[in-house]
Amino acid sequence: MKLVRYGERGKERPGLIDAAGRLRDLSSHAVDIAGDVLAPQGLARLAALDTATLPAVEGTPRLGPPVGAFSKFICIGLNYIDHATETGARPPAEPVVFLKANSAIAGPDDAIVQPRGSTKLDWEVELAVVIGSRAKYVGEGQALDHVAGYCLANDVSERGFQLERAGQWTKGKSCDGFGPLGPWLVTRDEIADPQALSMWLDVNGTRRQHGSTSNMIFSVAKLISYLSGFFTLEPGDIISTGTPAGVGLGMKPPTFLKAGDVVTLGIDGLGSQTQRVVADR
Repeated sequence: MKLVRYGERGKERPGLIDAAGRLRDLSSHAVDIAGDVLAPQGLARLAALDTATLPAVEGTPRLGPPVGAFSKFICIGLNYIDHATETGARPPAEPVVFLKANSAIAGPDDAIVQPRGSTKLDWEVELAVVIGSRAKYVGEGQALDHVAGYCLANDVSERGFQLERAGQWTKGKSCDGFGPLGPWLVTRDEIADPQALSMWLDVNGTRRQHGSTSNMIFSVAKLISYLSGFFTLEPGDIISTGTPAGVGLGMKPPTFLKAGDVVTLGIDGLGSQTQRVVADR
């Protein structure tokens, strides 16, 4: 299934994309794409519905982030050798873990708002994992059983804030709108192997990133197992798993986004996003 949330910001309704690519409303069957809906039983109940009987949504409403409630937005840094190399970092011996503020989450095509004082705004196409059932001290062999599904993410970053303003990475990763997710949450049964997905990102029509999740240093299963040893993963929690080479910071000379630029990105089977950069007022 491809589960979505549509409508104006803060008032999104649950829906799904049917086999013909049409948006259908799920409001009579789910309050939101969150909580018990993401558990195996909840997803099985939705999968059993006759989608032809669900109300069709007319027009092209805004799509919001495909997850409605979560406790954590967890990100993994330097999880592709080529990206670590281009930034001058050594490949990590253990996953590099940081958090984005929950307020960073945005819809897949919402504008990227360049914060005041930002001069080094960057892009990062990433595979995001959405947890469906509670995970604590989970082994790698059972880790994927706790996944509800997968979605596309852009780990938008402000490198000056991240690397030049002292402290940890949070300031450069958590600005409002720095976590576009979607367009949809693709349930786990539709992704045969999360380590075999092609990914790409363009800026103003020029290809900047092209890679594959096969090149992750730490697999999705490893990351879930590793993280669950430090804190409990709850339904709806998001793990953004790192980016391949091609970010603006790694270019020679470094090249960053500015107001008016358009970023387009995608992952096999998970759809695409388009964001225009606008200046904060």
